[in-house]
Amino acid sequence: MLKGICTPVCTPFKGAGQALDEDAFLKHIDRMIENGVHIIAVCGGTGEFAFLSREDRLRMAEIAAKRINGRAKLIVQTSAIRTSEAMEYARHAEGVGADTIMVLPPYFEGPDVEGVIWHYEQIAKAVTTPIMAYNIPVHSGFDITPAIYKRLMKIPTMHYIKDSTGDMMRVEQLVAIGAKLFCGCDFLAPYALVAGAAGCFWGGSNMHPKESVQIYNLYKDGKLKEMFALWKKMKAANVFLWTTNFNAAVKAGCRFMGHDLGDCRLPVQPLGKNEVKALESALRPLFQG
Repeated sequence: MLKGICTPVCTPFKGAGQALDEDAFLKHIDRMIENGVHIIAVCGGTGEFAFLSREDRLRMAEIAAKRINGRAKLIVQTSAIRTSEAMEYARHAEGVGADTIMVLPPYFEGPDVEGVIWHYEQIAKAVTTPIMAYNIPVHSGFDITPAIYKRLMKIPTMHYIKDSTGDMMRVEQLVAIGAKLFCGCDFLAPYALVAGAAGCFWGGSNMHPKESVQIYNLYKDGKLKEMFALWKKMKAANVFLWTTNFNAAVKAGCRFMGHDLGDCRLPVQPLGKNEVKALESALRPLFQG
């Protein structure tokens, strides 16, 4: 079963974002693994999947699986509005060796509850790979509540849920029904672990992988005082990510930490100068050791 820190890796682009920078992508995966990250997720929200072509998504899953080669677990995000297309992505991810696929409910004026459950059921019939439901209602327009997820848990391969509501009560409710929860909210990471989450789906760990893994290890070792002392250094940057354009901020933070992954694919714009200064100030305690 999956547990620990999952980094939804950024997607580096060349120039103005017209082409993938595969070399930078693979080096970034290596960097995450070398710093102890337990799980790599590709084509996720932090990976800008909404701005990737079908060819981009398939290619990234293929080269990531080959590069990881068992050194960490691999999650491939395989969402699509049409069920048939989501099934195609899921089959491809299974074919390259993904340990888990992550799936959003159909988004943008999508179906009701019964339609969402049917969507997941069809994907589960198409593959044997474990599924992680991806709940981020602010973007998908559909909230996988604990009551709905309890129904989804009846699907044999529905093993996990990533919850990005940013609601600590939701974390508690999902843990209470026996969900294997990955917290998808950066500023709740240590609190979710203490509440019983299996791990953290942590976009900010692109910037600070070593410290993110340390948070998890300190929690597992019962060293909560030390964990929260480290979190005190990390908190400001992780709160900042949720107050501006998330993906642009993560890439700006990676650049400050010495790993330039380029800018986001247009039309997403880079952070403004004042935002960059604020983020750098928040990251400086980690950058300085």
